[in-house]
Amino acid sequence: MLGAAVGLVVLRGAPPVEHGTLPHPVSRNAGLVALVLFFALLLGLPLLAAAVPSQGLTVFESFYRAGSLVFGGGHVVLPLLQAAVVPPGWVTNDAFLAGYGAAQAVPGPLFTFAAYLGAVMSTQPNGWAGALLCLVAIFLPSFLLVVGALPFWDALRKRRWAQSALRGVNAAVVGLLLAALYQPVWTVGITSAEDFALAVAAFLLLFMWQTPPWLVVILSAAAGALIANV
Repeated sequence: MLGAAVGLVVLRGAPPVEHGTLPHPVSRNAGLVALVLFFALLLGLPLLAAAVPSQGLTVFESFYRAGSLVFGGGHVVLPLLQAAVVPPGWVTNDAFLAGYGAAQAVPGPLFTFAAYLGAVMSTQPNGWAGALLCLVAIFLPSFLLVVGALPFWDALRKRRWAQSALRGVNAAVVGLLLAALYQPVWTVGITSAEDFALAVAAFLLLFMWQTPPWLVVILSAAAGALIANV
């Protein structure tokens, strides 16, 4: 929101950008229903979880909230998920970071990391049921927002004030991604000179030599195990 406000003030003089028309087979009425449902779940689930003593409902609310509030890419969801599952003791911090590392080795959106967290939780529901519950909860907000916003998006993004606000938001996303890299990845994963050297080596493998991510994950895991046993 601060990024959007700065964009409105600082970038309002930027030249407008022409966009093509997006197909939107969804009617405006259906879009309004989806938006109302999105906000009803976002505001109502915490109250329902507080009133009804159900671990499954509490987990669903936590992952739905994480999927609703993230902006700027899948990596920004890491601090939200860590705050949801690690402090209550549902998932250990080591298991959280191990799953995040493994998620980098497979294709697809990072939100699928939620299935891993649901499967390895120490409390019920876990296993396949927990994986499915967390996966549905974290993806549901994005589906509701796409259905809700698409009928109005073409008209909105042609307005100069909306373009200026989105430029500010896109710039702020860079800061969000850096914050997610620092906490929890850097603060927990880099604890010694050996860890730092391994991170630099992995970075060079990815960006200098274009090594496949899955291979970098395997090599980093092997190097980490070697360092731990030395």
